[in-house]
Order: sequence, then C-alpha cells, then structure tokens
Amino acid sequence: MNWILITISQLLFTIFLYLMGSVFFGAAMVPGLALLTKVWQTSSDFVPLARFFAIGFTLAAGYFLFGLTLVLLVGLFRTILGLRLKEGTYPMFSGEALKWAFISSLYLMINYTFIDFILLTPFANLLFRLLGAKLGKNVQFNSKYVFDASLLEIGDNSVIGGGAIINGHIVERGKLILRKVKIGNNVLIGSHATIMPGCEIGDKAIIAASSVLLKDTKVEPRDVWFGLPAESLREKKRREIRGEGTQEGTPDKI
Repeated sequence: MNWILITISQLLFTIFLYLMGSVFFGAAMVPGLALLTKVWQTSSDFVPLARFFAIGFTLAAGYFLFGLTLVLLVGLFRTILGLRLKEGTYPMFSGEALKWAFISSLYLMINYTFIDFILLTPFANLLFRLLGAKLGKNVQFNSKYVFDASLLEIGDNSVIGGGAIINGHIVERGKLILRKVKIGNNVLIGSHATIMPGCEIGDKAIIAASSVLLKDTKVEPRDVWFGLPAESLREKKRREIRGEGTQEGTPDKI
C-alpha cells in the first residue's frame, strides 16, 4: 500500500507543479500579448509586407519580454516567500525534500525556456541572485546547469565555463543531501566540469575542463584540479618529488 500512496502523492505534486507553471507562464506572457495586441490594431492600415514584419518583430520581442518577465516573477516569488534550502540530510519524502523539488521546478521553468539567451549577461547574475545565490562582482555564468542557487556562494571575477555543472544536492541511499558550494575569487571552472555538493574552492584555483570534483572536496587557493575523479596537480607533483608515483588510474599528464 505504501507504494500506492507514494505514487498518488507524486502524481498530485506533479499536477500542482503543472498548475504553478501555468500560472507563471501565463503571467509572463501578459506583456508580450499586450504589445502584440497593440501592434495588431495599429498596423491594420499597413501594406501587407510591412504589417507582417511588424507582427513578426513583435512576436520575437514578445518572447524576450516573456523570458525577462519570467525571471523577475520567479525570483520575486522566491524572495517574497523566503524559500531557501538548508544544509542537511533528509528523507526523499520529507518537507525539505518537497521544498527542494519545488524550488528546483521554479528554476527549471527558466532553464528550459529562456536561460540560453541570458548567459554571460548581467541578467544571469540577476537570476541567480534572485534565486538566493551570494555572488561577488563580475561573476560570469556560461552554463545553465547551475542548480540549488540558495546553496551557492561565488567570489569576485570567477568564471563558470560552458556546460559546467554545479550541484548543491545529491541523492544517496534514499536520502537527499544538501550542502553549500563555495567558490572563491578569480576561480575558473572549466567547460563541462562537475562540482558536487560541499565543495570549497579557494581563490585563483582552476578546475580543468570535464573534471569531476567529488562532494566535500576542499581545493586550496591557486591549485589546479583535473581528472575523473579530480585530483590536485599540486599534490601530484609533491608525490612525484617524494618518489611515490601517481595514484592508480591517474593520468601522468593534463
């Protein structure tokens, strides 16, 4: 019987998320629809080609209005309700896990519809700040796979490379684990690198492209980490100096 209750609960929660998505999407479409209606009415006397262009331009502009409005609506909704994730380990069917799923769904609405158009712009920083991230100056986001923003801290002048994944959550043995990710100043997260929950990356460190930084890893300032799983280049060189060689499975070169 438990699995039936779980299935029903998941179904009801999914329907609730669909309804919430409809509300947010519908509200975000209002400015674009209002603009389209105005252009439709005022362009009635245009020659056909001019009217087609006016309507096409308005539809395109309406999409960008939709996206930016959605960013503001989602961010203000989260801010007003004070929705923040708390570090800890929780059962998958718990209040904190449901809150995590709800907050994640808010972000995914933007992730799947508009975020590609705001990467590497100030709008991306605005989005993640509204979602609860603590960001320094001149942070550059070139990835839409930055999750659990309220568990994220990034210092000044750091760069999140294209396709990099930053997660503040992981599921292990039926438990949801939430941990902060802290990234210092002038850090480079390489393209398609993965940063797991609980990682702390010191100032001016580099995480090489496609590397996987396992959960709770501490990276010293100015160090370079590479590989799968990632290891410290500084520690690798120290082992070589001591004559210990490389760890099993670790590449000799970057």
